Amino acid sequence: MRQKVLATTFLLFSTVLAGCGGGYGYNYRYVSYGPPPPRYYGAIGVAPGPGYVWTNGYWAWRGGRYDWMDGRWVRPPRGRTAWIEGRWDRDGRGWAYRPGHWR
Repeated sequence: MRQKVLATTFLLFSTVLAGCGGGYGYNYRYVSYGPPPPRYYGAIGVAPGPGYVWTNGYWAWRGGRYDWMDGRWVRPPRGRTAWIEGRWDRDGRGWAYRPGHWR
């Protein structure tokens, strides 16, 4: 009986934890034409506090069209990490967005 409970608990937690790792892989959606030029800000203002990093805006593909996602101030998840900007790349299948990430 105890083995069944342990096996069921292990299976349950494995399933829950597997769903948490979805952000580490890339699920690229290819678009047939490239994004518009990026928007540039005249002034981005002052950071809301020490340690904040500005992340530029980008064009996201949503609902069959490009939508501009504004830049924002964010705090790095760990000390001494750098923000790597997302980018649109073109290959033989079309355009795909590689999301920004912390390194």
